[in-house]
Amino acid sequence: MSPEGPEKLSIESWMRKSFQPLLGKVAAAFLRAGLTPNQVTLIGLVGTMIAAVLAANGKLWWGGLVLLLMAPLDAVDGAMARLRGKASPFGAFLDSTMDRYEELILLGGLLYYFWSLNNPLGMGLTYLAACGSVLVSYTRARAEALGLTAKVGILSRVERAIVLVLGLLFGIPLVSVGIIALLANVTALQRIAAVARQSQSNK
Repeated sequence: MSPEGPEKLSIESWMRKSFQPLLGKVAAAFLRAGLTPNQVTLIGLVGTMIAAVLAANGKLWWGGLVLLLMAPLDAVDGAMARLRGKASPFGAFLDSTMDRYEELILLGGLLYYFWSLNNPLGMGLTYLAACGSVLVSYTRARAEALGLTAKVGILSRVERAIVLVLGLLFGIPLVSVGIIALLANVTALQRIAAVARQSQSNK
């Protein structure tokens, strides 16, 4: 049990548990093909860049489709490392770092899209979404560096990815960035509050 009490089952945990057999088969196939976990991580980055370019040029549905195909690679690379029995600190570091790049690159594509439409609301919400996304990951990383936990909140990376994919596929990116702009920052505040409670209890 964490210092904050029982941890609720997140969407990310549920998805990883539900699709674990399929992820294992895909991971094994990639390993047989000679790919490494780090290579799959970088393939995911390139795929996200393609999705961002498509979204930036108004091809929202295609961007959403590419993003939908690339998203599972974030779990596959970890499954590959476990199958190899060679999970490395650098691999985990690279995976987390590329996650941040991927999200910001995609939001950058949407920022350009809204700029091309002369939509200041969309640009502002995209900026706030980027701020919230960075702070969600930073607050957790900083807390863990201090020996605390901050794996709480209503909008983790997986939830944000789902919101973005749906927004692109249904052609409502403004709704997606609006949801993330609000709830990602709320999540960051939830994590700050969780760390504050733990700090008080440790006195």
